Amino acid sequence: MARRVFFSQNSVPNAYAQLLLMIRQQIALVLCSIAVMCSAQDNGSVPTEQYFEAGQKALAAGRFEDAERNFEKLRDLEPRVAEIRANLGLVYFREGKYEQAVSELNRALKLKPDLPKIPSLLAMSLSELGRYKEALPELEKCFAESSELPSKRMCGLQLERSYTGLRRDGDAVQVALELQRLFPGDAEILYHNEKIYGNFAFQTIQQLVHAAPNSMWRHQAAAEAYESQGNYTLSLSEYKEVLNQDPHRPGIHYRIGRTLLAREDQTHLPADAVDAAKEFEQELQVDSSNANAAYELADIYRKSQQLDKAGDLFELALKHYPDFEDAHVGLAAVLITQNKPTLAIAHLKQAVALRPSDDVAWYRLAQAERLAGDTAGQKSAMAEFQRLRSIRLGAGQDQNASEVTRQAIEP
Repeated sequence: MARRVFFSQNSVPNAYAQLLLMIRQQIALVLCSIAVMCSAQDNGSVPTEQYFEAGQKALAAGRFEDAERNFEKLRDLEPRVAEIRANLGLVYFREGKYEQAVSELNRALKLKPDLPKIPSLLAMSLSELGRYKEALPELEKCFAESSELPSKRMCGLQLERSYTGLRRDGDAVQVALELQRLFPGDAEILYHNEKIYGNFAFQTIQQLVHAAPNSMWRHQAAAEAYESQGNYTLSLSEYKEVLNQDPHRPGIHYRIGRTLLAREDQTHLPADAVDAAKEFEQELQVDSSNANAAYELADIYRKSQQLDKAGDLFELALKHYPDFEDAHVGLAAVLITQNKPTLAIAHLKQAVALRPSDDVAWYRLAQAERLAGDTAGQKSAMAEFQRLRSIRLGAGQDQNASEVTRQAIEP
């Protein structure tokens, strides 16, 4: 059954703060003029002014129930004032009373169609109620045309929700990409976008399964999914089915080799590592430019002390991918073992320039500097290694996820 992703009703309340503040400020200007007008009239207007002031104070303090009571009384006294109904709709929205918010906001717009921001707030209220078709036109307009980032941001998040609810997953992805471009590093947007992307990927796989259940592409997708889940036996079976259909397909022997290494980490069966090496060799026969396969095979040779073979393969990987940081670190380990510290230092300095946070590279640089007789360089590199290692261990982190086996400090 297809997996659907929806935002919870209260998934993003804090993110409305800036937008709602802007709406409230604009409405408050009109309400203030009403209050001044009321104060200039007879004593019968005093309750109106009191309700207005009490409601504004309660709203500013976040006491929404008090604000609701006062603005409801104010609405009953001034039922034809659009701004009062709009402010009451805003209060209902903040309380999560979306049905009542829609009712008041609709009435406000009937009384005064050009009220600023209120159509967007109405659309967001409709989206919260799952009335996506009604919400969509205004959300699309707000997201496309608004020059104010808080408005664009919140309309974009609700537009993602509406597109997802309407099963327009491709459109939801397009909004997610634009939000991520406009608000890089925004944790809330990244959280929701992860769901959008995941849902789109799931829907795409479902379409692939139905369209071509026995195709090479379906088997490869299944193999990658099983691999990511740690189900290595099923993954290997699916990858081998891909090779049955296309024996020379690039990348598949490499993925089988990686899967075997992952299984070997779990089971510690030496046969898996031996078979992985064979797969990497076969990958290089299919595609000699596959730097990842050359790197993995080189690292297997390095660990088994076949240093000349390891060095040649690390160099092959760097020939096709000069900025391959792990390959620089791996080749440096070979050169250190071969007592060639000057060459090792050159590769390690390039490695730390490419990835300054790689503690393994700093550790091996300290080794190479010591071997070269550079005591000061050794101390400096070792200090940076210890700093990075303490940060990583303190955060409870292990090696970062990578497309290749990361270099590590062996005992």
